[in-house]
Amino acid sequence: MIKALLARMKQGYRTAPYPTPAPVLPDRFRGLPRLEPGRCPAGCASCVAACPNAAVTAGPAGVRLDLGRCLFCAGCARACPHGALQFSGEYRLAANTRAALSCDGRTHVLARALDDKARRLFGRSLKLRQVSAGGCNACEADTNVLNTLTFDLGRFGIQFVAAPRHADGLLITGPVTANMQAALRQTYDAVPAPKLVLAVGACAIAGGPFRGLPAVHNGADAIVPVDLYVPGCPPHPWTILDGLLRLLGRLDT
Repeated sequence: MIKALLARMKQGYRTAPYPTPAPVLPDRFRGLPRLEPGRCPAGCASCVAACPNAAVTAGPAGVRLDLGRCLFCAGCARACPHGALQFSGEYRLAANTRAALSCDGRTHVLARALDDKARRLFGRSLKLRQVSAGGCNACEADTNVLNTLTFDLGRFGIQFVAAPRHADGLLITGPVTANMQAALRQTYDAVPAPKLVLAVGACAIAGGPFRGLPAVHNGADAIVPVDLYVPGCPPHPWTILDGLLRLLGRLDT
């Protein structure tokens, strides 16, 4: 017992001080893409051809990247001979609408807080039921890690629950396979109104690498309304937590 107490004292306080200061992520982390249309000559579509998920498009206004489809593989950045597309270390990616995930490299609209009534209901205590709708377990793992000592999701009043009838909303991962369609709908219906829905990861937003296949529904919003989109493949735990706190009006910047 004494050894255990001494070990605990030696470890000290292990929970990250987020949100102040901001988390420090590794150099290899791929966050918000930075696009520089001025470097992109007309007719060059190297990045478009390199994207495995049709997330990059080129038009008269320049290159655009759909964060909802992006797998963050950086194939587009490696293929660009002009350095017009690079991935930054910016982890704040969540948005309220699907359209807001279309990135032109100039602005990125971060998720806005719920209205006053919803914040009064969910701002101090939010219970979520996590639904894996055919995911590969990567997004599920990065969601589950929020319960660990480092992130300590509970200190923000957010908790995962086992039953949808005990929940305030759903956190959905996976591309929503045909076999999960009815289960997702029934789980959504079981959550008492008013309720929130979060689509976490490229699969839950737009089908991920399975987009267009007959076995999937290309994301959660084909089945249920979505209030928050958290891009990534998988999204970093800080990205998920940032989106949650922004939705609840707990972050100012």
